Amino acid sequence: MRVPFPQVIAATLFMILSDLRAAEPYDPSEFEPEIRKYEIVDRRTPPPSHPILFTGSSSIRLWTNVAATFPGELILNRGFGGSTFKDLLFYFDRIVLPYHPRAVVVYEGDNDLAREVSAASVAADAIEFLDRMERQLTGTPVIFLAVKPSPKRRTLLKAQQDLNDRLKALARLRQSVLFADTFHPILDAQGEPDPQYFQPDGLHLTPLGYAAWQPAISAALQQLHLLPPTP
Repeated sequence: MRVPFPQVIAATLFMILSDLRAAEPYDPSEFEPEIRKYEIVDRRTPPPSHPILFTGSSSIRLWTNVAATFPGELILNRGFGGSTFKDLLFYFDRIVLPYHPRAVVVYEGDNDLAREVSAASVAADAIEFLDRMERQLTGTPVIFLAVKPSPKRRTLLKAQQDLNDRLKALARLRQSVLFADTFHPILDAQGEPDPQYFQPDGLHLTPLGYAAWQPAISAALQQLHLLPPTP
């Protein structure tokens, strides 16, 4: 069957534009002010030694009471909003390595998928992150948090589930890597993102949403013997 000429042109243009977008240089400079701010804070008030480090995108950055959520533990929040796995890799030596953490809790992938990066590519970046951890912080456990469903990104549910399956598989294959299911606890009975857990923007969590996350993360920390067993 012969394809109409205008469709050929449209398909060709689409491929060219896709290739150009893929070839665009990676520029993480938008996060430089936020990273520098953390460095200034650390110089003024030295962070705790060997904390449990929470890092990743805005779902971490906005969890302002994360330390109180896990009382009795040394928790350090170093999230930087809007970030992706590539951003975390770029700033690894400044946002992860200096703290010599006992464990690293990571939330990335949400923004990656929203920028049309494939689940397979995001998983490859997650593998690179684990490789960096093994080289530079050998033996330090990593907990990957599942990418959350959200009303704003409802169309990405399938891609989110795909990525979460890949992160879960990494946790099965790698020592000292765990996967915390922060996806299912904030779904409603119909399997849709439950609005009660989200701010009006339909993307970021409310305190109730973080409370729904807490059991899965606590279970992972307990598995690593970083939290006492639940009574």
